[in-house]
Amino acid sequence: MEKKTKPLANTCSFAGIRPIMVDLPYPPIQVGGQDQAYAGILSNDYCGAVSELSAITQYINNENRLSCEKCPLAKTILGIAMAEMMHLQKLGELIVLLGGSIDFAARQPNGRQKLWTPQYLTIPERTDQMLLADIEAEKAAIQQYQMHIRMIGDNAVNAVLERIIKDEEYHIMLLRTMLSELCQ
Repeated sequence: MEKKTKPLANTCSFAGIRPIMVDLPYPPIQVGGQDQAYAGILSNDYCGAVSELSAITQYINNENRLSCEKCPLAKTILGIAMAEMMHLQKLGELIVLLGGSIDFAARQPNGRQKLWTPQYLTIPERTDQMLLADIEAEKAAIQQYQMHIRMIGDNAVNAVLERIIKDEEYHIMLLRTMLSELCQ
């Protein structure tokens, strides 16, 4: 006799989820002029080891693994991922305006290129470790953006990077709050 099983379904609804970011406008996406070196620097923020592409992929992976059991947490993670998608899009626009190309290759100062790989991700099993890995990734992104601001002499580009940093700082605050609530 065949055993009847109830179909499994994820009941966590993601309808209406919006990007989670600081309530401040972004500066105009513009550049002072084409500059391949600046485009190369931004390619690392776009798709390097510490990048928006890595953040999006890590957050979506976490959200998928959490959505069946920890729906509110998964919804927040998805909202953060959506903000990272907006960062990726803005960086892509800047790279193109600077005369660079969007090909998922992070350009090094020595001329070498490294294609994005999922090996850049940290994918722990436990929820608390996921949140800690996300916090560390956000901190690394902020440090990298600050370093790139010092390297780039284009005020319009730097204004966008400074605005992105505000979102990353906000994400750290949210992730820390979720971690503390998880540990209670």
